[in-house]
Amino acid sequence: MEREDIFKKVLDCAFKVHTALGPGLLESAYEECLFYELRKAGLKVEKQKTLPLVYEEISLDAGYRIDLFVENQVIIELKAVDELNDVHLAQILTYLKLSKCKLGLLVNFNVKHLKDGIRRVIY
Repeated sequence: MEREDIFKKVLDCAFKVHTALGPGLLESAYEECLFYELRKAGLKVEKQKTLPLVYEEISLDAGYRIDLFVENQVIIELKAVDELNDVHLAQILTYLKLSKCKLGLLVNFNVKHLKDGIRRVIY
């Protein structure tokens, strides 16, 4: 499946979850529901995927975890905060760099309209 097709399915599922639940829940609730919707849509999804930090010739378990990794092509970082800021963007950029993945989606579910909480991130 092409990366853009995956991305469109991810967006559809995120909007479905936000429409059903609205803002105000914990990030973990949105993660579980989005994980469910993505799998229901036929996508391969890994939840809380460990991402090691490779420094020179050693691999360090630095505690990095990707919220959702879809079809080994799209990283989804979920938030339930008042607003997205630079540290959230830096986090997903780090995940993209370490995983050598090209496309990420930063989603803040704690907004009235989900379109205001979505950032597409390309590395």
